[in-house]
Amino acid sequence: MENRSLREENTMRKHVDIYTDGACSGNPGPGGYGVILMYGSLKRELSGGEKQTTNNRMELTGVIRGLSALKEPCDVTLYTDSQYVVNAINQGWAKKWRANGWMRNKKEKALNPDLWETLLGLCETHDVTFVWVKGHAQNPYNNRCDELAVAATAAQR
Repeated sequence: MENRSLREENTMRKHVDIYTDGACSGNPGPGGYGVILMYGSLKRELSGGEKQTTNNRMELTGVIRGLSALKEPCDVTLYTDSQYVVNAINQGWAKKWRANGWMRNKKEKALNPDLWETLLGLCETHDVTFVWVKGHAQNPYNNRCDELAVAATAAQR
């Protein structure tokens, strides 16, 4: 057992599905996030918000809160309707921004470097597959996350 490969070790991990969404009333303005974590038959919902934020910050915060809720390294499929989050991770943009001192290019700073730094760290702990889902469509989990995010936004007013 002491010579297990990383692949073998990963098959021993729990698989968790996480759905996330962020919302903002005005951009910037009051905002919220909603998260659903699912492991087997267990389901847990999380939500929260900030009085002054942006939609992208709430999208990232939902992802971070979902991954941070895991008590041990897991294999995760994370579903979000945020192309900002999915593309920055799947296309390697966030890692490139970090390597370039949180610059998108020679003139533009990357936005939300504090949240990206946290998210990249969580992605080193967990094996995360990011999946984009169409927002406000027929996905009941994404729709529930939207409800949670909108309610958390309203609570910030």
